Amino acid sequence: MSITVKTTYLGNLRTENIHLQSGAKIITDAPTDNRGKGEAFSPTDLLATSLGNCIMTIMGITAMDNDIDIEGTQLEITKIMAADPRRVAEVRMDFTFPDKAYSSQEKRLIEGVAGISPVPLSVHADLKQSIKFNW
Repeated sequence: MSITVKTTYLGNLRTENIHLQSGAKIITDAPTDNRGKGEAFSPTDLLATSLGNCIMTIMGITAMDNDIDIEGTQLEITKIMAADPRRVAEVRMDFTFPDKAYSSQEKRLIEGVAGISPVPLSVHADLKQSIKFNW
């Protein structure tokens, strides 16, 4: 098993993360409501982003396997925090699909995989995952 990400603490509540396979970098910054500058994704922003993007990816795989064109689908992610303990309480994901003539079967196929990808199955059961589909 090889290392996936190398992280360096840059100071001032900021990290640099390097994806070792690709060399891609992500900077994180603490949010302004937790003593940070809010100049980059926070770790909790990345959690919410990972959740939505994992769902989008499994939808893409399902679409590809079934010759359904979902290219151009948009996703708006809203992260809702809770206090005591400070944590992500809910992630709202609002998917808007391109204006195409999707059949009810195609919609069912795409919607049916929304909660069965790795990230949704890996987060704590108390994290509310709210998904809306706009066709």
